[in-house]
Parts: sequence; C-alpha cells; structure tokens
Amino acid sequence: MTDAPTQAAPVLRAEHLQKTYDEGTGRVDVLRDISLTVHAREMLAIIGASGSGKSTLLHVLGLLDQPDQGRLWVAGQAADGLSERQRSRLRNQSLGFVYQFHHLLPEFTALDNVAMPLIVRRMRRAAARQQARQLLDQVGLSQRATHFPGQLSGGERQRVALARSLVTQPACVLADEPTGNLDRHTADAMFTLLRRVNQDLGTAFIIVTHDPALAALAHRQLEMQAGRLQAAGC
Repeated sequence: MTDAPTQAAPVLRAEHLQKTYDEGTGRVDVLRDISLTVHAREMLAIIGASGSGKSTLLHVLGLLDQPDQGRLWVAGQAADGLSERQRSRLRNQSLGFVYQFHHLLPEFTALDNVAMPLIVRRMRRAAARQQARQLLDQVGLSQRATHFPGQLSGGERQRVALARSLVTQPACVLADEPTGNLDRHTADAMFTLLRRVNQDLGTAFIIVTHDPALAALAHRQLEMQAGRLQAAGC
C-alpha cells in the first residue's frame, strides 16, 4: 500500500447506501450502510469474497443501479433525484468503466473503439479519433490502432478498454476485476499500467479485485463482508 494523495477534492462520495434484493428465500441485504469518499488522484481497492456485494456496490457508485436508501455525489453533483437521462449524462461526463471482459465492438478497430464514447457525445469523428490516438499512445498501443479486437491479445484488448475508459477524461474509473481474465505476466503489466495512468493523468480508480497483488498497489484497501465495507484485514 502507498500513501494516499492529500488535499485532493472528492470525486465520489456515498453516504449510508442500502440495497436489498428479493430472492426466493426472502430479502437479502446486499449493501448495508455503506459510506465512502474517494479523492482525486486516489487509487482504492475493494476486496472480498464472491457474493459479498462488491459488484453491486460498483454498479451503484457508477450510476448503473440505484440504491434503496442513501445518497451519492459524483464529481460534486448529487445523483439522487436525477432522471435516467441526467444520470446517463453525469455517468458519461464523469466516470469511466473497465470490466473483466473488455466488451470491445468486434467490427470496429482499436482506434474507433476508443473514440466511440466521444462519438456518442457527438464530437466530430476526426477530433474523436485524434483524442483516441493519444490515449492509445498512453497505453502503448499506437501501433495497433488499425487492428480489430480479434487481432489483439487479451492484454492488448484490456489496454484498449482502459484507453476507452479514459478518453472522456473522467474524474474516476471504476474497474471490476480488470485483470481477472489475464495470465500472471499480462496481469502484472496491466497493474503497472493502471498505476502509471493514476500517477500521470491523476485519474482516480476504484478497483474491485480478488488479486492481492493488484490490491497492494492501491493507496488504500477496503473489504466487503456480507454487504458491509470496512478496512481490509479488520
């Protein structure tokens, strides 16, 4: 673990989040009174067993799902009370996402996959591609810009996915098991890249992971246990 950034503004803040699902055996409290603040330039790792609520928490923090109770602020803006369209706009403006599986569009090149979030924003295609090319260079893939996902290795596809998550210059990137589908050598290279992006671009990261090596790179680690969030190892 490294020292966390100091005197940085919050990019994401949650207070008393609750989330409950109805299952055949009854109601299950997936998130229980979660409060969390993530600052600019901070890298936070969330660890925990399968089924502890990690992915649900990430979906709520990423505005992909709504809590039953509690409040959430993203880049200083309160998320409660927003319409779906407003939530989508805030998500697109302030957050980036990386998943265990890259979810690249197979019919588009690496360059156009990275440019896609900007094109969705109605940026001119030439300008979007120029910005995407800069991000591909940041992740060491400028020479693969014209290749399609099927022509890339697993590690290269994840780096394209990381570039795509960064192209809108988000305040925070939420990563759900970003190295879970990679071999040890490729995962280590991805760890190094995530840390470099955090340091060079100042992007905050919230990383859900089972991998202790990746978690150890973060400024701090929190652990989900039965829907509750606490300092790792407590």
